[in-house]
Amino acid sequence: MNSPLQTQISEVLQKLEALLDRLPEKVAKEVRQEIREFRQLLVETRSPRFALVGRRGSGKSSLINAIFGRKVAEVGHEKAQTGAATWWPYAGEYGTIEMLDTRGLQEGSRPDEADSAASPIESINAALKAKAPDIILFLIKATEADSGINADLEALKEISQTVEKVHNYQPPLLVVATHCDTLEPKNVRLHKPDEEDPDDLKEKRDRVTAIENLLRAKIESDPYLKEHLITVIGVSSYQSWKNDTLRSDERWRIDELLHYIFNELPKEGKLAFARLSQARTLQESIANRLTQVVAAICGGIAAVPIPIGDIIPITSLQITLIIAIAYVAGRQLSSQSAKEFLTAIGATISAGLVLREIARASVKILFPGVGSAVSAGIATTATLGIGKAAIAHFIQKTSLQNARRIFEGERKTINNEK
Repeated sequence: MNSPLQTQISEVLQKLEALLDRLPEKVAKEVRQEIREFRQLLVETRSPRFALVGRRGSGKSSLINAIFGRKVAEVGHEKAQTGAATWWPYAGEYGTIEMLDTRGLQEGSRPDEADSAASPIESINAALKAKAPDIILFLIKATEADSGINADLEALKEISQTVEKVHNYQPPLLVVATHCDTLEPKNVRLHKPDEEDPDDLKEKRDRVTAIENLLRAKIESDPYLKEHLITVIGVSSYQSWKNDTLRSDERWRIDELLHYIFNELPKEGKLAFARLSQARTLQESIANRLTQVVAAICGGIAAVPIPIGDIIPITSLQITLIIAIAYVAGRQLSSQSAKEFLTAIGATISAGLVLREIARASVKILFPGVGSAVSAGIATTATLGIGKAAIAHFIQKTSLQNARRIFEGERKTINNEK
């Protein structure tokens, strides 16, 4: 999201935090925790950072392209492509990933642009001292899983320990067996299982499982690496490009890999990763979490025993939620467009909503204790409805009419709570 909007959101959150001084300490503490998470997810959002480690030809560049679904990195078919271990921003239409693109372990030829370091490990460690990765991705060809891997694992351990020593942080480790599409039977297409003979398909998948188990056993034989291991997963990241046009896409289990990565990312990197990957399930996950957080904040603000005064901050948060969900989906919305969406789904901030807000504010005046509880429930449920409607429209690509029906369903719940 752009910096001016992040600044605006930060200012809104600061004002909300000031209101919390009037809440009971226990409630205020809970809402402050939600505000802190909201700030991490939305205001402090940044590009995720990965260290790609593996031999020459292990598929590092191909995996970068597979994550983006487009050609953003050159693939070296003839000789080592990566020179000095350097943090590079790989940018796609919807965002950027920072990748520590490393010289291949045990490389046979020296890249033309290689640095002056004596070995790939020294080059990698030098870059790691400058910046810590969120996750280390160790890539190895499925066909090389039992070929001299012990030296690779020693190098991997050294790299992990460098991050821990320099940054006081233990990066999670994700082991990826690449090129699974080349396993026997070679003619069986893992990415089109419905078109393959079931027995042949099972044979190939069994080979993938055997390789995963082999790699897992190797990793877990070292207590240090075992402690940091997320999982071992076999994938195919093969895509063929001609003049920047995709002519073949044989990606397999990339979405599953994306989920493992997403789950291990710090909160600051999740929104950017969900957006750039354009994986709907990841987008829904972060959008649902944003909705829950904003609903909790709105509920807390609505419980503040000051009539009318909470309408503006609650509405501002709901508008921000819509903008954030649209952003995760790959769209840029203005505040005005978000207000128009509210109107379209029937959550107008004009007459109807104002009367409803005045009504619940009046309950606060007549019955302060009960009124605040009812008000909080209404604000929470209304915000959940707005979030669900925005997810349906912007991420699931349903019509405004369907989004309106979703919100109206939540509104019935609101009316029952009054």
